[in-house]
Amino acid sequence: MDDTQSYAVFLFPQALEALGDAIKPYLHEGPTGQHIVCAAVDVSGAYCEMTLQGTAADGRPVALEMMVPHAMVKLIVSLHGDHPFGFSGPI
Repeated sequence: MDDTQSYAVFLFPQALEALGDAIKPYLHEGPTGQHIVCAAVDVSGAYCEMTLQGTAADGRPVALEMMVPHAMVKLIVSLHGDHPFGFSGPI
């Protein structure tokens, strides 16, 4: 199995509504619903801190840190390897 690890963070529908257009660029659609794919998650502080990996317009890798109140987080799922995420197909 590949050692690559990431996290799928699901927010409550009310949180998605409250965050509005600001959260939309970071959402991924999957068979289990909209979620944010993160390289790291830290829930030990006052906020749920998520580190997202991306690419700048010029091709440079960039990291983005996003923080939301814990009450907005519905579920965090650890993803290992490069298998498709979801419950609708074989792994």
